Amino acid sequence: MSRTVGIAGMGWLGLPLAQRLKLFGFQVKGSVTRLEKADDLQRSGFNVYPMTISEDGVYGSYEAFLRDLDILIILIPPGLRRNTGSDYVLKMSYFLSEIEAANIPKCIFVSSTSVYADSQGEVTEKVAPKPESEAGRQLLQVEQLFFNSEVKTTIVRFGGLYGGSRQPVRYLAGRENLSGGNAPVNLIHRDDCIAIILEIIKQDSFGNIFNAVHPDHPSKRDYYAAKAEEMSLEKPQYAAHKNGETYKKVDSVNLNRLLQYSFSQGL
Repeated sequence: MSRTVGIAGMGWLGLPLAQRLKLFGFQVKGSVTRLEKADDLQRSGFNVYPMTISEDGVYGSYEAFLRDLDILIILIPPGLRRNTGSDYVLKMSYFLSEIEAANIPKCIFVSSTSVYADSQGEVTEKVAPKPESEAGRQLLQVEQLFFNSEVKTTIVRFGGLYGGSRQPVRYLAGRENLSGGNAPVNLIHRDDCIAIILEIIKQDSFGNIFNAVHPDHPSKRDYYAAKAEEMSLEKPQYAAHKNGETYKKVDSVNLNRLLQYSFSQGL
């Protein structure tokens, strides 16, 4: 089993992932964008390097971070929700060049179910993505960059993330006339995210694509109403369903077929 793992992006998911990997005996290196955060994590016992990836190239201590890694896990989101015009593909192509130069043999690239369009309806890994959003289009291009590179890459498409203090209903509570009430939720708990990544590493399941989404898909209307009640929040209100609306429901065949994975967390 490979012993040195790098995590590009030691944040909400990356930090607890690093803690879990250390428990399993892996050597872990991480990267963050801010020097102050790198210093804080260093003082907490983590081997962390400051690194930034821009449309001009990769900067910071990236060579030290990438040196002697057996596996690299990339947890760097596109950051395109605010229509910044950022070129995520260009940024990640620079990063991939440095990864290849460092001769890293294996990579897990964390993507998103946003590569699928609502109009595609029910999808699994067997369905070719047809993204509608700019973030989805750029993510799919980066998936293809890595999948066709010299680095043996596994793509993990996470659904909506929750766990810890992150519960989506907090942002929806009390809101009215929301759209998509009949849309199925495509969610995954942070604990399952971490467990799936660990299984990929332990089972050496590289060169594959995984949709990582909880297999239960209640409607947004029902799910968030129940969650709001559970958390003593005001229920969000959804607009009436419009005829002809289609919503994506993301499932996986590969989690079971390749990893024999069972979800530990319910919705």
